[in-house]
Amino acid sequence: MINVIWLGMIVIGFVFAAVNGRMDAFTAAVFDGAKNGVTVSFGLISVLVFWLGIMKIAEDAGLLRTIARLLGPIVGFLFPDVPKGHPAIGFILSNMSANLLGLGNAATPMGIKAMQELQTLNPDKDTATPAMCTLLALNTASITLIPATLIAIRLNYGSADPAGIVGTTLAATFVATLAAIFADRLCRRMHLLRRPPGPPAESDFPVQSGSAPPHYQMKG
Repeated sequence: MINVIWLGMIVIGFVFAAVNGRMDAFTAAVFDGAKNGVTVSFGLISVLVFWLGIMKIAEDAGLLRTIARLLGPIVGFLFPDVPKGHPAIGFILSNMSANLLGLGNAATPMGIKAMQELQTLNPDKDTATPAMCTLLALNTASITLIPATLIAIRLNYGSADPAGIVGTTLAATFVATLAAIFADRLCRRMHLLRRPPGPPAESDFPVQSGSAPPHYQMKG
């Protein structure tokens, strides 16, 4: 779908440029955009490599394990339907840790792996589970302590104070994360209310040896 949207935008731009006799401006914009894309990419590489290296050092030093332990209870609250110790939990923690450092590009592979692991718990492969929706919401609105990517972009374009957005970014992402968690809890509650009642499962009743389930015991 994304490819279709981009193709549509390119075709519409080409048609409008041709109709208005602005093909020269259209061609110049295309090449300027390609040039800026390469320039920005090279500017980002150094910062991303630096922070990925710092993250690797933190992992080897045990800092990420410490962060994972601190975030463990939070992840258990946010993902109550994911069994404790499931591989998805590790990828979710890695994704959240990378987002905290503003390393969106590093967080994306971990998010994809987490989604793949959550899919193994999905009874309906064509419909996203509540846990998948929670992960997507948190990944989009994650609290960012150090917006490394944005700092790199501002530095690349000659900003006088590239790190001046740290405070505002922290405040904005904090509010966004609270809103995402609130919306997620609300949607989960609505999902439970809409769920049609089904017959009680046999495992819902504790069975004692030599006796019928308490709900079905005969009164003498």
